[in-house]
Amino acid sequence: MSAKSWNGRTRDELIIEVWEALDCESVGARELEEIQQALRELFGEGALESPASIARAVADEGAVLRHPEVFDCDTKWRERLISETAPLQSLRFSNLAEASQSMRKLESWRRELAAQSEKQLELRRLQEFAIRTKQDLKLVMGSALVDPRSRGEAGEIIQWLTIWMLDPAIFEDWLDLRKRSSEFIERFR
Repeated sequence: MSAKSWNGRTRDELIIEVWEALDCESVGARELEEIQQALRELFGEGALESPASIARAVADEGAVLRHPEVFDCDTKWRERLISETAPLQSLRFSNLAEASQSMRKLESWRRELAAQSEKQLELRRLQEFAIRTKQDLKLVMGSALVDPRSRGEAGEIIQWLTIWMLDPAIFEDWLDLRKRSSEFIERFR
């Protein structure tokens, strides 16, 4: 079952199409994983649905679910997601000191992942994390409820993340120079 053989234009259409092609009386872990694989191949990692969501869609179309398998498959899938994102949850960007430490960790993880060609999805997660963090910091920077120093630090950290995303190879040297600049010293003594 290759991605080129599917006609589904939406995730829901593809889920039903793959389920029908599997020609099975009941749906459990193996079938859910095959449907997930087809979703991944056709639409990419971002379109992936949880096993429980896929099971609900095929059940609505008349599939008989092997509930213990579905539950177990969904639980394992969610545990993998949590374990993959857990290190990112330890990063903090609420002030310059925390952000500096977190940026070092982020760059260290990026270098590790970049050395392993099969880790492209994890590299993308780091980029997506940086984008979400920048969006959160933009809210802080634009909030009248936040003190001016914290707004300024949020703007500075946004700049750090931008440089890291544009050219991570130069980031550490750039940050070292930035922290020694007279503008930085004057603003964030």
